[in-house]
Amino acid sequence: MKLQAIENIALDNSQRFSLLRRREHFWIFKLRTLVPSGLNELVETALKTCKMSIDKKQMFILGLTVVCIFVVSFTIHQKSAQPLKLDYMQVKKCITSWGAASTTTESSSKTSTIYLQIKQIMTLINQTIPNVDFTDLNKTTSAKHSTATIVDYKPTYCVGEDITVRVDMYNYLGEKKTYGGDFLRARIFSPNLAAGASGKIEDFKNGTYNVYFTLFWEGVMQISILMMHPSEGVSALWNSRNKGYKYIAYTGIFLNRSQEVQTECGFFFYSHKEKCEYLDTKYGESFYCIRPPGVACEAFIFLKSRNTPYTDLTNVQKKLFTRSNIRAEISKQVKTVNVSHCTRPSGHVTAKCQTGLYPPFPSGYFLQNQWFPIYCNLSNFEPLIHMDKYLAGKRIYLMGDSTIRQWIEYFTKVKKSLKYFDNHGTGWHKTHLAIDSTNNLQIQWKKHGHPFVTQSFFNMKDHSYITNEIDQIGGGAYTIIVISVGQHFRPFPLDLFIRRVLNIRKAIENLFLRSPDTKVIIKSENTREINTDVERFSDFHGYVQYLLVKDIFKGLNVGVIDAWDMATAYGSYNVHPPETVIKNQINLFLSYIS
Repeated sequence: MKLQAIENIALDNSQRFSLLRRREHFWIFKLRTLVPSGLNELVETALKTCKMSIDKKQMFILGLTVVCIFVVSFTIHQKSAQPLKLDYMQVKKCITSWGAASTTTESSSKTSTIYLQIKQIMTLINQTIPNVDFTDLNKTTSAKHSTATIVDYKPTYCVGEDITVRVDMYNYLGEKKTYGGDFLRARIFSPNLAAGASGKIEDFKNGTYNVYFTLFWEGVMQISILMMHPSEGVSALWNSRNKGYKYIAYTGIFLNRSQEVQTECGFFFYSHKEKCEYLDTKYGESFYCIRPPGVACEAFIFLKSRNTPYTDLTNVQKKLFTRSNIRAEISKQVKTVNVSHCTRPSGHVTAKCQTGLYPPFPSGYFLQNQWFPIYCNLSNFEPLIHMDKYLAGKRIYLMGDSTIRQWIEYFTKVKKSLKYFDNHGTGWHKTHLAIDSTNNLQIQWKKHGHPFVTQSFFNMKDHSYITNEIDQIGGGAYTIIVISVGQHFRPFPLDLFIRRVLNIRKAIENLFLRSPDTKVIIKSENTREINTDVERFSDFHGYVQYLLVKDIFKGLNVGVIDAWDMATAYGSYNVHPPETVIKNQINLFLSYIS
């Protein structure tokens, strides 16, 4: 009652400041004396944050810190009699979400909006991916015991027909699976015709799947249905991925006068040591380094990464990812189908390939090593034939990972007038710039911002996120931006990737407001090798990201290069697919900009 009476009095500035200071001391006392002793680092971080500004909003956040800590602590304590281990990220999310809801500034409103979007997307994915626990490997999905059967099989089919393959999954004991979630990949192909196409998979959530193929060409077609991971493996990968940032460790180099000093960097630290924060305030992206003693944060010059020995998989779960359980072929009752060129009504005429079209899945097929999209009209390699005409006068910005760097390597190989300009950088990850002065053409590749995963040091002096790069481009009819992200995000919690893609979409929307005639192309990520560290780099992680990219950019006036579909149809298992695939990606790209 006394406190309420005081609050009702019209206080002058000095009195108001004194009251706020007393409130702060009250919360600090509560925070320091009531929380478990093991939470000192989190406590001091909260106090440091809130002491930066004495106002009601900061007091509110400080109070919420106490609430969050006790809610999480109580929950964990109830679940286990072991010593208390606080999930810092859970508390951080709790504080972030509540704090954002209490803020009225434009910046905080954007942060709150994107946080809610991420939360909604993660909730939807969690509802889709199976949450499976097991102790007996014999109860997990076995590709060898599973079967694939063509529904309503016929001796001969016609070009353009669809066929359905029913897949029934069994465990090693020969028992029918009662739940879905297995990570499958389906393809039809004719090796002698250099032809291939992906299959669309429907999961009935009961151990049965339908795979739908369209018969695009004439000849004998083989069917391949692979179990990349059993549902139990999918569940293990999904749960382990989103538990933190421990799979990749970063080493930074700072310059202390003329001497280089190494330190630890990353997205999150439990350490109470002083940190350098590299924050993009506009888009909410952040990265940290432990500050070397006596060295300025601005002296950050190089960065590299390494795979840590960390694993979240149990010994039983690890057995799911032995070579025999990855990319295992499911046995088929009929291994081939015969397709003839019957007389059939002609289909609808597709429009020219252009931005704004949303490709279905599958989006096309290979025949004689040429990619034919089914949603737009692309006549063989006609765009490549007219490459000089389509590229003349253009400013092309390739942004992303090394799979889009393959494009500038292809351009400079086939277009002899296009020469690299020496930017004085080092390593494959330096910015690549190629110029054709005769045709007034400029092509640039630049790596995307954190996380960039490589074991060799790269220069931080020109580091920037794709969103910042887009914001710096004026745009216009002669400006083309191609974006490809994904591979380097696989070892990190998915919310990091979702935030980045949502931010890139926002940057593109802003670009279109000032320059609606700018062409933007999105290249999805590729499939990759199966002998790479599965826990960090599995194609399952990539497939989730691939679906997200297609969904998040839907509705924008952008062109889409479905590299995942192309790689699957071609049968590529290389993060850097062969030149045939790159050539077809660029042919479709040229069609978009012609």
